[in-house]
Amino acid sequence: MKLNFSGRTALITGGSGGIGLSIVEKLIKNKIKVIILDINTPSKKILLNKFVEFIKIDLSDYTNLHLCLTELKKKYKKIEYVINAAGVLWFDKDVSLEKIEINTWNKVFSINLNSIVIILQSILPQMKKNKFGSIVHISSIDALSGDNKPQDAYGSSKAALLRLSKSISIQFASKNIRSNSILPGPIETPMQERWKKNPESKKNLSKVIPLRRVGQPSDIANSTMFLLSDESSFITGTELIVDGGLRAKP
Repeated sequence: MKLNFSGRTALITGGSGGIGLSIVEKLIKNKIKVIILDINTPSKKILLNKFVEFIKIDLSDYTNLHLCLTELKKKYKKIEYVINAAGVLWFDKDVSLEKIEINTWNKVFSINLNSIVIILQSILPQMKKNKFGSIVHISSIDALSGDNKPQDAYGSSKAALLRLSKSISIQFASKNIRSNSILPGPIETPMQERWKKNPESKKNLSKVIPLRRVGQPSDIANSTMFLLSDESSFITGTELIVDGGLRAKP
């Protein structure tokens, strides 16, 4: 399967680490110009890559985000791909609805959901004009069910992404703009620092996953590249679950 990305530009939120960084590495490998928006700075190797432009920004700072997007639209006449990989999961503060602080709830939504709304409000008119675009949201299998050990803000924000993506796919299909979501299962990223402290929990989790392992960021990056590519040109408004078979279990 040959993926064609020649001469195209991608904007990615949360591209400095974890799943986002793995996606950035795949984009670079395919010689795609990559614009990274993240509050964290990527490695020097990424920063010095000729295909990368990094903008340090707090995605919850809407004023600066608007200014940033205005400048990007002046600089880039085409941004064909948008990847929403930003996400915060605060195990200590993101708790059940009964106990969560409303400021924590709002902050999670501002990063995980609201930022992509602002970005797409800016980029979609450009995509419409060029009659081409592919958008990929990194959601989570947490969006599909409740949890007795809840991170309610995280799960709710990721569920909202699914609904938003479907709506985008319908509204802009006539302009050849596609929108899809990826739902990762357990993935070994910096977000899962708890596994380093308790490796037995990771081992036990692997045993209940049909493929007998937790996922790697590259598993999600490979899926993202497919959904961005012309090879998936008849796929829009859908969700791709990448969880080693976990959700398929009875």
